[in-house]
Amino acid sequence: QVRVAESGGGLVQPGGSLRLSCVASRFTFSIYAMSWYRQTPGKERELVAAISGDGRMTNYADSVKGRFTISRDNEKNTMYLQMNDLKPEDTAIYYCNAGFKMAVLTNWGQGTQVTVST
Repeated sequence: QVRVAESGGGLVQPGGSLRLSCVASRFTFSIYAMSWYRQTPGKERELVAAISGDGRMTNYADSVKGRFTISRDNEKNTMYLQMNDLKPEDTAIYYCNAGFKMAVLTNWGQGTQVTVST
């Protein structure tokens, strides 16, 4: 069964940094674009950042441009999200999925909680 697993979340103060990881298994990771999403209670899941299969093309939500960087290591079947200058409004559960503009995998991981607070 295709599977993704997110990790790296935590509690951080405003202005701080975190690096999220997404490990994928049981599919040909390198040929798929991958994306990060986030969700807060009562709101729809929001696309945060996306990266092409070869890593050459990326896209970001306006709210995170200049602060977040998406990357991937196809040798390790792993995608990353470096988050700098974190703001309280970045607080959410972060998920990863395949696809560039829309989620491809029907099975979502458990996500990783990011909390930005003093």
